[in-house]
Parts: sequence; structure tokens; C-alpha cells
Amino acid sequence: MKFTLSWLKSHLNTDADLPTILKALTNIGLEVEGVENPAEKLGAFRIAKVLSAAPHPQADKLQVLSVDAGDGPLQVVCGAPNAREGLVGVFGSPGAVVPSNAMVLKVAAIRGVESNGMMCSTRELELGDDHDGIIELPADAPLGRVYADWAGLNDPVIDVSITPNRQDCMGVRGIARDLAAAGLGTLNAIIVPIIDGMGDGPNVRTEDMDGCPAFYARTVKGVTNGTSPDWMSKRLNAIGQKPISTLVDITNYIMIDLGRPLHVYDMATLKGGLVARKGKPGEQVVALNGKSYTVDETMTVIADDAAVHDIGGIMGGEHSGAQMGTTDVLIECAYFTPERIAMTGQTLNLSSDARGRFERGVDPAFLDDGLSIATDLVVKLCGGTPSAATRAGVPPVAPRTIAYDPALCEGLAGVHVADDEQRAILERLGFAVEGGEVSVDYQDGTPVYGRDGWTVTVPSWRRDIDGGPDLVEEVVRMVGLDKVPSTPLPRIPGVARPTATPEQMIERRVRRTAAARGLSEAINWSFLSEKEAASVGGGDWTLANPISEDLKVMRPSLLPGLLSATRRNMDRGATSVRLFEVGRRYFSGQNDGSWERATVGFLLAGEKIARGWQTGKAQGFAAHDAKAEVLALLAAAGAPVGNLQNFGEASGAYHPGQSGTLRLGPKVILAEYGVLHPSLAKQFGLTGPVVAAEIFLDAIPAKRKAGFMRAPYAPPVLQAVKRDFAFVVPEALEADALVRAARSADKKAIVDARLFDVFVGRGVDEGMKSLAIEITLQPGEKSFSQEELDAISAAVVKAAEKLGGTLRG
Repeated sequence: MKFTLSWLKSHLNTDADLPTILKALTNIGLEVEGVENPAEKLGAFRIAKVLSAAPHPQADKLQVLSVDAGDGPLQVVCGAPNAREGLVGVFGSPGAVVPSNAMVLKVAAIRGVESNGMMCSTRELELGDDHDGIIELPADAPLGRVYADWAGLNDPVIDVSITPNRQDCMGVRGIARDLAAAGLGTLNAIIVPIIDGMGDGPNVRTEDMDGCPAFYARTVKGVTNGTSPDWMSKRLNAIGQKPISTLVDITNYIMIDLGRPLHVYDMATLKGGLVARKGKPGEQVVALNGKSYTVDETMTVIADDAAVHDIGGIMGGEHSGAQMGTTDVLIECAYFTPERIAMTGQTLNLSSDARGRFERGVDPAFLDDGLSIATDLVVKLCGGTPSAATRAGVPPVAPRTIAYDPALCEGLAGVHVADDEQRAILERLGFAVEGGEVSVDYQDGTPVYGRDGWTVTVPSWRRDIDGGPDLVEEVVRMVGLDKVPSTPLPRIPGVARPTATPEQMIERRVRRTAAARGLSEAINWSFLSEKEAASVGGGDWTLANPISEDLKVMRPSLLPGLLSATRRNMDRGATSVRLFEVGRRYFSGQNDGSWERATVGFLLAGEKIARGWQTGKAQGFAAHDAKAEVLALLAAAGAPVGNLQNFGEASGAYHPGQSGTLRLGPKVILAEYGVLHPSLAKQFGLTGPVVAAEIFLDAIPAKRKAGFMRAPYAPPVLQAVKRDFAFVVPEALEADALVRAARSADKKAIVDARLFDVFVGRGVDEGMKSLAIEITLQPGEKSFSQEELDAISAAVVKAAEKLGGTLRG
């Protein structure tokens, strides 16, 4: 929700400066997302007069101007068709930055003639779309003055984030009401004009009481549509609302100013009366955005005798909207049920400013006033004769009351606010408070004082207030959310029981381990675009109402998010990116009925080792780097790393021959890793080897519960013994198979086996290779005898021979 400071002060009588207002907004729960002052980027542009204009000697469409911006004449080359002697406009001197394209103005030669700055158009200063000529100002505009100050553009634009429950703050007046209730000034009275209509009101009715309980309307005949006055255009432009025409701008202005959406119909396009009814299957309407929508019986539409003209409460039709030549209009001011609006918008995937307000709930008691204010503006700005108002249906304006005990404030929020102050706050917010009188009762001659509870009547514009806790929130907001103390919950004596699940504990250990190994954590969306999902095999879940087309599919893999994050880092100059993420993948049709899969993903890109005088050229990452990280993270997760088997290539996202999977047996895949497929990396704008992995935490076997006691630390008493073996094996044999076979030769004595050398060449037959492994033996209560060592060595050699290996001499 955007508005300017002056716009706010048209409703709020206050002397508070901008910082005070911003702080107050945050304290009362209206988060300020940003503040921008258009005048700041226009500070270098001044009012100037064209003293003379002569043809450019080298170009027919250019002129050489003599311009005075208060410091004497300067020569400027200009191509605007309206540039002429005597014109007063806006001049940017050398050094100024043009807002529209960030170009820094300099003294330059244009077709051989020196130019000192430029005369500007509205588009170049981002004040409109006109680029046919330079800005023309009144002849008496003061030369040399900063244009933004003279034009009243020094008006900060405030952007406030409105939560879904605060429908009353979807208009500038609602925000002003909140600030006034917080003590930042007084709320100016709203003036509702009395419209003396001539003749009967228009023929409108409602046949859908569930979707449109009330439909008010009035006609104005003989209007002249045109361009909105400066005060309205400036306010709309300032908040990014493009002015269209006076009639359309009036409806947009009232919607933003008062939170009341309206619609204006061109009566020349209507056939018969208007009715709010349910749509019929197959009916279509071309909306104001130029797109065609098919409605059904679950939606409320506005139609005449011939066709549908409006998707009720969301968007008007292109055919019946007000145009520049419109002379007779019908002004619609209706109340649409929030639930119906929300469902229709989701079904049609159609958003609008009107929908954002109606689905939150506009003030049902403001129909008459809103219609009168709109009619008054139409008559004042466009002329015409208004009719009487037609009021079809009845808006839901029955008062709602809540029983409230002011002691609830301290009980729920921990903030003590005196009863009188609570009453004053609620009344300033528009609530009516009754009750609270103190009574006395005598028991055995002793007075016992009591207090009646309060009955609070909720104002019509606060649909979100439903009970006592909501009233507490209102009181605390006005006192200031910064006044709420941080009070820890009471701790029960004794040792607290752990609350984290085993799955959460695993994720915590993995997260700490990844960070300790130098990886940075990324937190990405759980949604992807269809294109990104297709790059990793496609997703099973597509959202019916996505935030955007780029966030439409529930991710089947963590890789796209990590790839996008890597590209953003690389684009900002990062030379080495090491990212990890702990999150969920989403699938359908799982045997156990679940559709979330706990996963750890990581990605390594760029330089593993930077170039240097010792290291030489920079070194990139390889598949083995990914495997090392996978094994470390699996160990942290409690997986039986020693029992894992390394199988062939990973999924299609990885490079064939440079990837693999780690499994417990042939079917249980715990992780896949390796170099990503070049086409996948290229799709995300990355070059060079990119290695990554995904660890499937849900596939790790759960450990048996053994209480909360840790196993005692019992280091071995005797020193370990190491033995080296070199075997000549077939070239196709995977080293991992040999290592696992050696480790299994004596599971009690051999605690580790690892590969430390691979050799192919002289002394090794063609088609064979030499693999050297190191065996670690750990004695128990006594050292190994020579006979025991010989027996273990023989068992290792025998295990290698079963794989086709022979001990190398």
C-alpha cells in the first residue's frame, strides 16, 4: 500500500515529521517496507528559459538553443519539436543523472556542435509517458529554481505492508485513523456531499444475495471525460498508478484514498438494466486487461440483458468501461462477499487492486457515502447531471458486539494498560464501549467492590475483530508493540525432556557439519518453474494457485534452487561458491503415503584452489570432492558409511562417467553425487565443472532407541597396525569393490581399508591395473602375534583373488 506524505496529511492533522510517522507506523504493526522521495533524483534539474533557437548546421532535426537556468546562457543541442525561443522548461546541467536511464550528462559535441546538458521531457524525468517534446512550464516560473521544489514533487512516498487481516488499512484514511488513535494527531472529518439527484435512479438489481448482497448505483449524464487535474494525477503517478482518464482515475483515487473500489460503465454500451447474478457455464467476458475469461455458476458477474460486463468485485469489462468519448455513465458501488471474491480470483488466476480489497472485506456501511463522494467528483471534474441513487439489496451492516474484560490485556500480552486508557484507545479506533461501572456489595458489613464487564461494539470497517484477544491486540498496537516485554516462559524444575525428533536431530548435525566444512547455507523456495522442474526430470505436484509462474511446481530436487543461487553469486563476482541446503523434495505415489522427502543438497562451483605462486593455475572441483563431502555428511547423519557401496552413474542431472551413487545394497540409495551434466549447468548460466550431490536423509536406516545416555568413550589401549598391499586387477574392476573385499576379510581385526595408489603402465599387463590399499588392524587386549598377522594377510589376499586380483611382486 503506497501513499505520499501529503496525501496522508490530508486525512491526518499532525505536525509530526517523516521519521516520527515511520516509527509510529512500525510500532502500531504497519510495517514500513520502503520510503522514496522523487525529489531526491531531481535535485540537479532546474527551471530554465530558452533565449534563442537556431537550426543545427549539420542536422535538420536538431536545434542549437541558448538556455538560461539562472547562471547565464549555455549552449544546448536539442531535438525536441516544441523547442523554441521563449519556452520555459526543465534543464539538466552537466553532472546531472537522468532518472529514466541513469545517464550522466556531460559536455559533449553533437554532430560537431558543443552541448552543455539537456532540456528534459516528462518521460526522461519519470514523471509521465510523454516523450514527444520537452516539458513546457508557465512563463512566470522562476528561473534557476530546483524544478522538484517548485512543482511540489518533494513529497516522500511511503510503502506499507498490510497484513491480510487489516482490510481497514487498504485506504489512506484507514492508516490515518490508526495513527490518530496512536496519538500522532487528529483525524480530519470526512465530508460526504449531499447529491440532489434528478430523475429516477438506474435499473440495477441483485439476484445473487450470497455473492453480492447490495448493489448501489447512480447515473450521471452529460459528462465530458478528459485528463485528470494535476493534484489527482500527481498523487496517482507518485504511487505508480498510471492516470488514464478522469472517470477512471476518480475510481482509482477513491479506492486508494478511502479503500472503496468502484466501477464506471459507459451507458451507451449497455442494453437494459444491470443485474448482479451468478455466472452461467460457458459465459465469457473480455476484462479491462484485454484477456478473455470464462465464468461459471460459482462466480458473481454484472450483466445486462445481452452479455456479461464485469467479473463482480475483481475487474470490469473492456467493452463497457469509460472511454474518452463517454458522455453518460453509471457509477457502481456494490458490496461483494469476501469468500466469493477470493474463490473467483483463485479459479480465474486473476488479481487486481479491487480484488485485494474486496476479498479482505470492505466497509459495508460505506456504500451510500462512497457513491456520493464518487458522484460529487464526477460532477465537479467532468460535469453532468446526476440521478437519484438506486439501492438494490441490503449490505451486512448488523452491529457485532463482544464481551470484554480489560484484565485480559495483561493476561494475554503481558502489558499493563489502565482501564481508562484501554477505553480511550478503543473509542479512538471507532469502537463503542459500554459498561465497566464499579459496583459495591456488602458482606457482613464489609464492602466488596466489583466491576461490570465491557460490551464493545465493533465498527463496520473492522471485519477482522472477532473476540477479546483481537481487542487486546488493538490496545497493545496503540500502546506500541515495542512496549511488549520479552518475558521467558517459566522453566519446570529438573532436567527438561528433549523436544526435537530424531529426524530433526539428524538435520541439525548435518547442518553443523556442512557449515564446519566451509559450506554456506542457502534457503530456497520449495517451488520451481515448470522449466526448472523439467531440467531435473519434472515434478509431480503443480500448484493450482501459484504465487507466480516461476513458482508453480513443488520441487522434486534441491539442485535447481542451488544452481540459481550459485549463478546469482557468480554474477556478483564470486570466484568460489560452496552452498548447501537442508530441505524437502516432493513426490506423489509413495508407498508409505508420505509425499515429503528430507534431503540435503550441496553444490561446489568455481575455484577449489585459487591461483598462486605455489599452486600455479587455479584448480576446479572434481567428482571426488563431492564424494568426500557426501561421506562426511552421511557420517554426521549416522549412516553406516563403512558398509556403503559405490554404484555406477547417477541420475540424468549428472555427467555420465563422472558421477555415482552410494547405496546400502543394490536398492537403497543414500546419495548421488558427481559433476553435473554440462547442459544442466548451461541452462542456469554456469560454465566450467560444477559438482553437486543430494543426500536422501529419509533413506538412512533409523537407529534403535538406546535411551539418552551416550556410549562411553573407550579409546583402544594398544597401537594400531598398518599393512600395505598392491594387487594387479582387471582394469574394469572398481577400486571400491577391492577395498570392501579387503575390509571384509577379517571384520574383527580390520577396522579400516583405503586406496592410496593406482598405477597403469610399465610392469603391468595391458587390460590390468595396480591398486595399492592400506589396511588398518586394531588389536584388542593383546598385540597381534606374527602368526595372526600372517593369517590376516592371507585372508586379504584370498579376498582379492576372488575378484580376479593377484598380489603384485
